[in-house]
Amino acid sequence: MIYRRALHTSSLLTNGKVLVSGGVNSTDYYNNSTELYDPLTEAWTVSGRMNCVRAMHTASVLMNGKVLVAGGDDSRNTLNTAELYEPTTGIWTMTRTMNFRRFGHMVSILPNGKVLVIAGSNGTRFLNSAELYDPSTETWTTTGKIGVARFDFTASVLTNGKVLIAGGVTDENVGQGTELYDPSTGNWTAAGNMNTQRFGHTASILTNGQVLVAGGFSDKFINIAELYDPSTGIWTITGSMHNARSFHTASVLNDGKVLVAGGYNSSGFSNSSELYDPLTRTWLITDGLHHSRFQHTATVLKNGKILITGGSINNDFLNSTEIY
Repeated sequence: MIYRRALHTSSLLTNGKVLVSGGVNSTDYYNNSTELYDPLTEAWTVSGRMNCVRAMHTASVLMNGKVLVAGGDDSRNTLNTAELYEPTTGIWTMTRTMNFRRFGHMVSILPNGKVLVIAGSNGTRFLNSAELYDPSTETWTTTGKIGVARFDFTASVLTNGKVLIAGGVTDENVGQGTELYDPSTGNWTAAGNMNTQRFGHTASILTNGQVLVAGGFSDKFINIAELYDPSTGIWTITGSMHNARSFHTASVLNDGKVLVAGGYNSSGFSNSSELYDPLTRTWLITDGLHHSRFQHTATVLKNGKILITGGSINNDFLNSTEIY
């Protein structure tokens, strides 16, 4: 990449390019730079700067092809600002602000095209608020509050259109609780507990509709993985990863397998990668990253390859990228 960055976002645009936005490139410098990766030329080019510097924000590709960036932190303040990226011009424009300032939140695009923003932190406390962005009116409206305020959790849109949130850090402990959001009612209901408390984990929607949760941290780094079955609401333990890890990435490949890469564990920063096979429910070690990294991103390209970008290691922020 042109710029070093971690805690940034990566978005696959409808034209096949990848937009990387914001992040941090030193302990005290947050940025508003963005850049584009073109898989056809394998080249990076600078794109328009966001109006606000931000890291630990979210980025969502809307049905109209624009990218909505929301919230985050600018090193001094927690943000409620949001802005839209127009791929045809490379220009960012401000849209309506969220009702709540937040970073470390999660975001899900609902089947109706609205964007659900969930929980996170306002810099003082964890949040239980959630809100919806309507691209047609460019407005935010509050929706049902989650039962347990949380940070560093996962959010997954199930095949039935509901949204599953799992784990994270809560006011009391590291959570193993999960909740379901029903877009038709705007309400959250408690779902079955995971078998393991965790934050800094990943959640992946498998081709059979189940959710694979892997890794994370509780009182130790975790290699345990488990499956959520939406038809029963039950979590079951599946094969454990070979390497415990947190703050890694997980990508569903075209063949249905899941690639996890990098992260952090008791041995330090990791470059290891492994594949989960849903048919055998086992993990296989695969080719490792060239550079150990965490707080990076992974994007599944239209050609099926995986683009890994940035991250950090030992307070060194990376501009290196890799293709799997």
